[in-house]
Amino acid sequence: MTLQDSITTALKGLQATKSRSALTVLGIVIGISAIILMMALGSGAESLILNQIGGLGAETIVIRPGKEPSGPSDFGSTLFANSLKNRDVEALSRKENAPHIVEVMPTLVVPGSVSYEGETYQPSIIGGSVDFFSEAFQVYVQDGVTFDDADIRQNANVAVIGAKVKEELFGLSDALGQNIAIKNRKFRVVGVFPKKGQVGFFNFDELVIVPYTTAQLYLLGIDYYHEIIVKAESPGVVPRTVNDIEATLRETHNIADPKDDDFFVVTQQALVEQVQVIIGALTLFLSSVVAIALVVGGIGVMNIMLVSVTERTREIGLRKALGATQKDILLQFLLEAIILTGIGGVIGITIGGVLAFGASLIVQATFSSDWTFVFPISAVVLGVGVSTAVGFVFGIYPARQASKKSPIEALRYE
Repeated sequence: MTLQDSITTALKGLQATKSRSALTVLGIVIGISAIILMMALGSGAESLILNQIGGLGAETIVIRPGKEPSGPSDFGSTLFANSLKNRDVEALSRKENAPHIVEVMPTLVVPGSVSYEGETYQPSIIGGSVDFFSEAFQVYVQDGVTFDDADIRQNANVAVIGAKVKEELFGLSDALGQNIAIKNRKFRVVGVFPKKGQVGFFNFDELVIVPYTTAQLYLLGIDYYHEIIVKAESPGVVPRTVNDIEATLRETHNIADPKDDDFFVVTQQALVEQVQVIIGALTLFLSSVVAIALVVGGIGVMNIMLVSVTERTREIGLRKALGATQKDILLQFLLEAIILTGIGGVIGITIGGVLAFGASLIVQATFSSDWTFVFPISAVVLGVGVSTAVGFVFGIYPARQASKKSPIEALRYE
């Protein structure tokens, strides 16, 4: 009996019990759909985050205070660390310490709201440099001007606001020259960003940038920075610049042993690798949980196939009496299980892809993000491979039971 004959016989056997076959693959369809959905959403999230990271440029280096986190529980201590001071900014700005650094910008995050004549809005308030943000993200002030280095040195009370902030506080009125209040301190609006939405890590429409010196002295009352962003001459000199940064900060912090570092340096490549590892691990974990549905579906396939073997005992006896071998019977029932789960895998891939596409549209509409639909080929390969493997693993036992039946006893079966 040829393989083609075995496949034809298996398909006829499945067609004879269409309703049962459909119910049998339901668990496979659900499991494969969920895995495809998880992989597609994981790939979409990874693509979105990596695009945002890439918005800063490969030559950007971020210095953060505290010990480098080795797990989720360490991030809290990093947020409240106070090891990055003005002396570090000055030391990094000197060419003899780090010759390949072209710009250094301390940044601070200021919690709170902004108000103007009774109108209040809660944007993202950043202490930093508008010029640095503009160059890094290619978003430039549309109305008015930016504040310059002189304003930063003089702790000026000036601010550049986003389009959404301007709309919420001033409506159709002109915002330039008006004074907004942040933590009961007046700031003169000198510039307004165009409507840009999410660019990189920031929604520029909901952003307020003030000089980092002003934020540090008057809004937060602290003598340290939350982060220092450094820009190197080119991506090629980043590794050397990282070494220069670490050597300079260890000198300013009087650290002899690198194990005692109270800061850590993050490059864009390192961030990319961290994101890929985290999302990959999360996707794998969720897919492993979903795989339970496949096991349940596989057990369902095995049970139904055992019932089918019992119901078709006389058919098995007749085929053996006509010359079919144990191998022929084994192959027929095994092919039935594999074809059944294979069809379930294809249906699951289709449904999972449709659900992932719908989810991407919902995320785009709800969060106004640049989330893109990603359907990895590896998900298709995995879906087909897993469903076929489930059919083989859980179909082999019923097939063996069918092949072992004695033709005489089978023909006598009532």
